[in-house]
Amino acid sequence: MTQNNKTRVVVVDDSALVRGLLAEIINRQPDMQCVGSAADPLAAREMIRELNPDVITLDVEMPRMDGLEFLSRLMRLRPMPVVMVSTLTERGAEVTMKALELGALDFVAKPRLGVADGIRQLSDDITDKIRAASKAHVRRVTTGPAQASAPPPVTPALGRLSTEKIIFIGASTGGTEATREVMAYLPADTPAVLITQHMPPGFTASYAARLNAASQMRVAEARDGERVLPGHAYLAPGGKHLWVERSGANYVARVADGEPVNRHKPSVEVLFNSAARVVGPNAIGVMLTGMGADGAKAMKTMRDAGAWNVAQDEATCVVFGMPREAIAHGGVNEVLPLQQITPRLLERLRSTAGRLTSRV
Repeated sequence: MTQNNKTRVVVVDDSALVRGLLAEIINRQPDMQCVGSAADPLAAREMIRELNPDVITLDVEMPRMDGLEFLSRLMRLRPMPVVMVSTLTERGAEVTMKALELGALDFVAKPRLGVADGIRQLSDDITDKIRAASKAHVRRVTTGPAQASAPPPVTPALGRLSTEKIIFIGASTGGTEATREVMAYLPADTPAVLITQHMPPGFTASYAARLNAASQMRVAEARDGERVLPGHAYLAPGGKHLWVERSGANYVARVADGEPVNRHKPSVEVLFNSAARVVGPNAIGVMLTGMGADGAKAMKTMRDAGAWNVAQDEATCVVFGMPREAIAHGGVNEVLPLQQITPRLLERLRSTAGRLTSRV
């Protein structure tokens, strides 16, 4: 940041309208300033060298150089916080997921129609993500999106466990890759996993498919009323809340619209509160990287109900906000680096295999 403590932002977008709108939104904030805007990555490259911004916003589809190619080079040669500006299309969703793998911290989704009004309505979301990006831990990325298509590593089966256990994961900024790392090493017979990742409508189907390709478990968007089964992971659809309920001897997933909770939909608070209420001591909670405090109070409620909870540590978080708040609220049993979370989950599951609590 500069001496006046304003976050310096460069906007990269081939649309003059979008560049103007983003600059206007940024410059209205007392703590940030749009110091430049570029119509393509080649112009942006020179601007970044000259202006040394704190954050850049980058359109995913650009002329003269593909946005992903530019991002890949940037994160290898000069890692810096990048917030992608994505289109609400199937291709836009797929490209955005690749951008997050390449090191982009987060994204905002611009509508295909009514762009001006749509971006203005997203002004709070845009500026929140720029703020989070300015404080994020950015790491040099040495591998590309090809790693996502690699087969998941084979982890030894857990063996016979009670079907009462459920793992609940909450994440936001940086969470797409953190969740993928946790899921990649869970064996195919792991108890059911329910995931709330802050993500808008139109992107979670693509993300679920990428998680499925990287996991030994079967991963899909959750559907309202479906039975929650071991070996399966259920992702909250963008723009809808996910929670768990009991139906006789079974757990079922509930998916519905509703008011945002903690400004989020889906909300980790909604999912974790249901874990405390319905699953109790058979729940395992995992809080991964993300800005804000969504899910922190509910994680304490989970722990009070007998759940065992783990949070990602600050050193491996992109943004430590949500884990920090969960720890501060007393909801966390252990704080671990990302790479140690899955081994600890498996150790915990094996150690409790013989003394699980039945709630039937």
